[in-house]
Amino acid sequence: MTTIKLEDNRRKDLLGIDNSDRENLSKIANIKIADLTLDDHPNLLVFPHDLNHYGDDISEDRILELQGDQIITGNIMGFVGVNDTQIDIRSRFAAKDENDYFLHYMLQKVFAINLFDIKHSTSQEEVFDFLLYLFPNFLQKALGQGLYKKYRRFEYNDTNIRGPIDVSRHIRQNIPFRGTVAYSTREHSYDNEVTQLIRHTIEYIKTKAHGAHILSNNKETKEAVNQIVMATQTYNVRERQKVINQNLRPVRHPYYSAYTELQKICLQILRHESLKYGQEKDKVYGILFDGAWLWEEYLNTIFEEHHLNITHARNKAREKGIPLYEGSKSYYPDFYMKVEGDTEGEKSFVLDAKYKRLDKGKHRDEQTGENSISICREDLFQMITYMHVLPAKHCALLYPIEPNEETNDQDKKVIESKARELNGLKGKICGYGLKISQANERKSFWDEMQELEKKLNESISDFLKGDNQGAQNSQNG
Repeated sequence: MTTIKLEDNRRKDLLGIDNSDRENLSKIANIKIADLTLDDHPNLLVFPHDLNHYGDDISEDRILELQGDQIITGNIMGFVGVNDTQIDIRSRFAAKDENDYFLHYMLQKVFAINLFDIKHSTSQEEVFDFLLYLFPNFLQKALGQGLYKKYRRFEYNDTNIRGPIDVSRHIRQNIPFRGTVAYSTREHSYDNEVTQLIRHTIEYIKTKAHGAHILSNNKETKEAVNQIVMATQTYNVRERQKVINQNLRPVRHPYYSAYTELQKICLQILRHESLKYGQEKDKVYGILFDGAWLWEEYLNTIFEEHHLNITHARNKAREKGIPLYEGSKSYYPDFYMKVEGDTEGEKSFVLDAKYKRLDKGKHRDEQTGENSISICREDLFQMITYMHVLPAKHCALLYPIEPNEETNDQDKKVIESKARELNGLKGKICGYGLKISQANERKSFWDEMQELEKKLNESISDFLKGDNQGAQNSQNG
């Protein structure tokens, strides 16, 4: 079995990769993610599940591309395998060792989990570990829609007849006559094959290392687990395979939509032993994360932790969008603040999150020594559009600084690019680059990222106040 190690948003030569691995790579290369996540590959998980999340249509993205003798990656990170070839796409901000602390750190912040110290590899065990840690998040989301209930057929044999009599069963059980009648009813029940599947998953996780911690990591998870346990009084460990078979058809219910992905994760956890890489020919396995979505959600956790009054628009929920004109569909900037009564946009702003590598040459202006970034025209036009319709006179791009990027002051935590003045209706666009820790120990990485986030928060706070000098001072602090 071969493991091919890659980084997101990079190019790598195919030299040294044998023909069988190239053939396996070709089965996922240059193919849209939407075409890979259909029923043909049920054991490939992609986050976010909504492939048009917040208007960023990642369904059109590719896991990787093959062009000539090169492999080209985009924003997708994670583990994926085809036959006996495994592909490990790490964050480009990972340190040189095997630990991709930045990917793990963002996952911990976004999913409110504790990943401990997981080595970054493509083995099926790593995919399995990620599923265990993601399970509580999806359990809580599903129960947020209510405990799943559905009609079930129940059989009774008593004197309180509430449904049609089952003649054959009545003759078999009540002759000679004992005063009871065999009948059946169709009733709503919380104890059904879906909640039973969740219960079996909970009991299975309890048997694993760190399982008890995973299921009791916080109050919400404890309550969710207890709710499932109380609802599944007929749980029987010996019926696990029967429950799995009953759940092979996905949940399709508009009210319980979150249970579809929870059901899928439960099945993958319980069927772990039978889902090894290469077991089924040409099947794709693994777990992938869209870096753009993860970066945006990660930034949102920073804003929430520091209580910044910033709106995070949500395309999926059709919440907090901005219509271009009356009666039109809404568009969704990543973050913005609309100040009531600010008709000129002097106090309002737009923040745009970008995880991809920015289109730029030198990072610093050779003549002035000031930081500068080059934004591609599509992103620039999108930002100007949001500024115009909000309206807002301030826009900032939030991006991670490349690990090998040179700066004059290595102690700087946040790089502020030169604010560019727009013509016409005026306004300013600048950028804030967040340095990513390169610590090679988990606790050191965590501590340094906390400090980096604090510096970013200070810079953004100064930007919101229109205090550009303060922002410049805070980055040097």
